[in-house]
Amino acid sequence: MTTLFDFTAPLLNGTPQKLSAYAGKVVLIVNVASHCGFTRQYTGLEALWRAHKDAGLVILGFPCNQFGEQEAGTAEEIAEFCSLTYEVTFPIFAKIEVNGPGTDPIYAFLKSEARGILWSEAVKWNFTKFLVGRDGQPVKRYGSDVEPEALEADIAALL
Repeated sequence: MTTLFDFTAPLLNGTPQKLSAYAGKVVLIVNVASHCGFTRQYTGLEALWRAHKDAGLVILGFPCNQFGEQEAGTAEEIAEFCSLTYEVTFPIFAKIEVNGPGTDPIYAFLKSEARGILWSEAVKWNFTKFLVGRDGQPVKRYGSDVEPEALEADIAALL
């Protein structure tokens, strides 16, 4: 059976990262963008990360430019924005596609296992969130409008 931990993805600096490094942790995966109405959610995501990382939570950000071209920057610009504007310290990966023929394999897996509204696989917008259990299996998907703070109870239940 495939799990999240079977995949590898490049970090924002291009270094390959085996997701097996996060095996046994609760993982929250988010497609992020620097110029989106939901970008302010970086604050809540960072707060979740800082509050629960020692208990076994990891947050993984995957920049995506498929929605209104709201993540058009280079890897360096994304890193600078995340660091300077939101003091993001959780891992940010290289820019990916979450829909269409270029869908990243990680997102193909997540979308097939945790479908959205009306069982749709498509990611509707930036800051869609996938909560993955310690076993590497997706548990739940949250839309862009769900603030990170609203995930507290679900995360705590898995930790």
